[in-house]
Amino acid sequence: MSTTINQNSQFKPSLGLLDATMLVAGSMIGSGIFIVSSEIAYSLGSAGWLTAMWVLAGIVTIIAAMSYGELSGMFPRAGGQYVYLREAYNPFIAFLFGWTQFGVIQTGTIAAVAMAFAKYTDYVFPVLGESTVILPLGIVDITVGQLVAIGSIVLLTFINTRGVQHGKWLQTIFTLAKLLSLFGLIVFGFLLGAKAEIWNANWVNAWAPAALTKDATTGTISSVALGGLTLLGAIAVSMKGSLFSSDAWNNVTFIAAEIKNPQKNIGRSLFLGTLIVTIIYVSTNLMYLSVLPFNEIAFAPNQRVGVAAAQAIFGGVGSLAIAVMIMISTFGCNNGLILAGARMYYTMAEDGVFIKKAAVLNKNSVPANGLWLQCIWASILCLTGSYNKLLALVIFGVLLFYVLTIYGIFRLRKTQPDVPRPYKAFGYPVLPAIYIVVASALALLLLYTETTYALFGLGIIILGIPFYYIAMKTKKTS
Repeated sequence: MSTTINQNSQFKPSLGLLDATMLVAGSMIGSGIFIVSSEIAYSLGSAGWLTAMWVLAGIVTIIAAMSYGELSGMFPRAGGQYVYLREAYNPFIAFLFGWTQFGVIQTGTIAAVAMAFAKYTDYVFPVLGESTVILPLGIVDITVGQLVAIGSIVLLTFINTRGVQHGKWLQTIFTLAKLLSLFGLIVFGFLLGAKAEIWNANWVNAWAPAALTKDATTGTISSVALGGLTLLGAIAVSMKGSLFSSDAWNNVTFIAAEIKNPQKNIGRSLFLGTLIVTIIYVSTNLMYLSVLPFNEIAFAPNQRVGVAAAQAIFGGVGSLAIAVMIMISTFGCNNGLILAGARMYYTMAEDGVFIKKAAVLNKNSVPANGLWLQCIWASILCLTGSYNKLLALVIFGVLLFYVLTIYGIFRLRKTQPDVPRPYKAFGYPVLPAIYIVVASALALLLLYTETTYALFGLGIIILGIPFYYIAMKTKKTS
């Protein structure tokens, strides 16, 4: 089934290992690390469980990324995960992934990150916030914040139509800026803001899970111990946030045809990028626990834990600075997502299962039509809900296709044993199997606890079935 299209004759391989690593790390680090710790804290109610959710998300992500290293070495072509699913299963499964990627995963993630960008723009410039409604439509109220989010998507899309070099430099600069800023926040947090009494108090009963609630009138915080199915549900909701914050590492596989020595550099960048981000995420949460009382993490205003921590460390000036840094972080994150996504639509269009014009490269050797199609749909999704709603919409489909892709490694070992594998999945078969079990369990728990959004995501996947057969009929006719 393996194809031999020489995409390097169309795309320009101009991205090195540093560029690929910056894309992995930059696409992962958006706003999640500054926001979702609040939801995890009030869902599970203890420092130990908060830390465990980030450690587990990091371990699971690194296992998945190192498993993808084998696939990227086998099939170093534009489209990445779409190509892996096509080779491991069939064009139908690959199409459903591509369909879902366009309908929910990639565009939904872009929309969620753009809304987070707008959330922090609101903090710096309140007049541009979500609270300012400019067009009340009943079902959907269009706010200034939504327009800010859409404007950021349009601007980044335009920049990326100008050529991969523009996107590359923007990605590297923004990613280095946020890595240094996060590192600085962690260091200064421990040096200037850490208090032994806060740290010690946070770790009392650190492994006693509880759901925390705060009375809106009195401010009284109450807790209910968790166990059994309720604890599993709380873990699923919490992992939704930490996994989403660690997601999008696979975007580097979409641009394989534009990476130098992709057989080696994609696998290396996947490992380096996910490891760097995991270390930063866990360290950031430990810093939160040394600076803020646990209840202030759980009930930070508008879930802005990063701002609350910076304010505790530096005062008002620090919180403003960190808000600006988060704006930079989310802007850079979306640059990576926007850059990578259209390459997959390009390969789908080449296969005859996506809009034909998405397979056309402009004079700058980038799929501009695919970029603008992605831009339009992501902008529409910005009007559908808040950051958390978009997050819940995305993560179920993400987990489902990650499981299928990693199981594909097992299939390909049998069906295509002779294809060169510059990398082999680390810890095979144990670690990939562990990932499949953990991710499958989380997907099922999300289906139970976040039923509405998970079913909507599942519905998007199923809706792709008739469109596949329509595409096949059209392809056969033409």
